[in-house]
Amino acid sequence: MPIHDWTRVRSNRFHDFHQKWTVAICNALNVGRLPPGFFAMVEQRTGGPEPDVVTLELTTPTGPATGGIAIIKPPKARFIARTTAGGYAQKANRVTVRHPDGAVVAVLEIVSPGNKESRHALSDFTRKAVRFLQAGVNLLIVDLFPPGKRDPQGVHKAIWDRIADEPFTLPPDKPLTLAAYAVGNEMVAYIEPVAVGDSLPDMPIFLTAEHWVPCPLEATYQTAWEQFPAPLKGPLESPSSP
Repeated sequence: MPIHDWTRVRSNRFHDFHQKWTVAICNALNVGRLPPGFFAMVEQRTGGPEPDVVTLELTTPTGPATGGIAIIKPPKARFIARTTAGGYAQKANRVTVRHPDGAVVAVLEIVSPGNKESRHALSDFTRKAVRFLQAGVNLLIVDLFPPGKRDPQGVHKAIWDRIADEPFTLPPDKPLTLAAYAVGNEMVAYIEPVAVGDSLPDMPIFLTAEHWVPCPLEATYQTAWEQFPAPLKGPLESPSSP
């Protein structure tokens, strides 16, 4: 299913879709995709920013050892960025974000229009994203909104500017951003630009710096779209204006 142009409707409609999509992702991760001992929950308080989905690891797993297998081969992405300084890895060794149900190892955040509506909102979003990374928590950011005057090269560049001052330019024909971040001895970002009309690729959710599982963005997007109110689909399905 092609990515819809969510700038064509009011933000409350994307918020409704956003909620359905978040639940679909969480459910998909919990049905055989995460390895034994790991599980996902929606909008859990983690002691830091409030994400859409968190992936947790129980200190003492219980129940039968069923689940998926984490991949160790590095994922492919159009762009890969790495830090060379060890400061963040050192912080990750000392700071762990905890949750009553387990240790938080990864979070997923779907960007909403409100995250970009003001300089303060974008600054708050990027600052909190970096706080997760500093605490050794891996991230997956999904941004289906085009760059604006506050993030002219997309939300990844806005986040990465707080970590390393490096050039990055989104392809003009792929202005939307999917970015996965892994934290270990170095911080690595895997960036996959996409566009309205594209199908969403699976993106990695890192459980450790080396191990990851694919997040089924396309399949869960379709699930959420099927549940989205039919009377509201019209503006998103009609042809774009010339």
